[in-house]
Amino acid sequence: MGAALGHTQSLHTNALDEAIALPTDFSARIARNTQIYIQEETYITKEIDPWAGSYYVEWLTNELAHKAWEHIQEIEKLGGMAKAIETGIPKLRIEEAAARTQARIDSGKQTIVGVNKYRLEKEAPIDILEIDNTAVRESQVARIVELKGKRDEAAVQAALEAITKCVETKEGNLLDLAVKAAHVRATLGEISDACEKIAGRYKAVIRTISGVYSSENKQSDDFKKATELCEKFAKREGRQPRIMIAKMGQDGHDRGAKVCATGYADCGFDVDMGPLFQTPAEAARQAVENDVHVLGVSSLAAGHKTLVPQVIEELKKLGREDIIVIAGGVIPAQDYDFLYQAGVAAIFGPGSPVSRSAWQILEILLGEE
Repeated sequence: MGAALGHTQSLHTNALDEAIALPTDFSARIARNTQIYIQEETYITKEIDPWAGSYYVEWLTNELAHKAWEHIQEIEKLGGMAKAIETGIPKLRIEEAAARTQARIDSGKQTIVGVNKYRLEKEAPIDILEIDNTAVRESQVARIVELKGKRDEAAVQAALEAITKCVETKEGNLLDLAVKAAHVRATLGEISDACEKIAGRYKAVIRTISGVYSSENKQSDDFKKATELCEKFAKREGRQPRIMIAKMGQDGHDRGAKVCATGYADCGFDVDMGPLFQTPAEAARQAVENDVHVLGVSSLAAGHKTLVPQVIEELKKLGREDIIVIAGGVIPAQDYDFLYQAGVAAIFGPGSPVSRSAWQILEILLGEE
């Protein structure tokens, strides 16, 4: 309703179970009906500006406009949005705000009902939609093989060559050529590869921030305990505890991973941040090369039951079973036992305070759990 009152152009209401799994038909229907109720029964869509004249809303609008203008001016000084993205500044500003918000939630300064306040002693599990990732992958591979066996290969290659030429010469309409390639049944990967031959592949600049999380949370008992255990570990081992945060598979959601990286660093960890879309083998290799004590797998796209056992197996192949593997993110409670059996040392689901998870990891490293 807040979005509708604020003149949103597009609205999608997430289902109630999307913090732990892909939505069921039941939860998706509730989400959809919430939107329909606002549209059909509140009549707020019949008025151009329902909040017109409200002092409070006008003040909020004024605040928003002036703070947005500061960001716009910063981007202009960098030479525009394309240049700003190359430097990683917009992403950094978002991550700074996310880290500050998470710290405020963890410290209790900001209330999130059902997360850090008004929680039940024991939450009743809800039915979730479980997807067999291996079966889905095998099905998709089989469909692609069948597709490639039936299509006009000469037409596909001609369409892909036209895309590559367009990228190289900058002559023609790239989107139009991509649509034409799709019409002759070129795959998305092939279209992307045709561009990559000339343009290369974009790699996001990984930049982490420091001091933001601690500035909002340094007085909390969890943060103090985490920093104390970090100091204890450093004295015993001669170096700071080192953790790598990994994003594997086709999971592009890295905001939570970056917030965790920021929080752990402020607690005293040395933190390595893996790039997006790593394979389990790549993540394990980076963890070994960086000689980390802990590999943290961030999962927000339901890939944990496939990817986590694979990365543990890859660590074994490299002779580094001593690296502790933890998992966090959108992981339903029903999957915890599976991951523990696979060798995961700890799991931090939705609502886990970053500083609390930090000292719990350190207790495992110190053998004090």
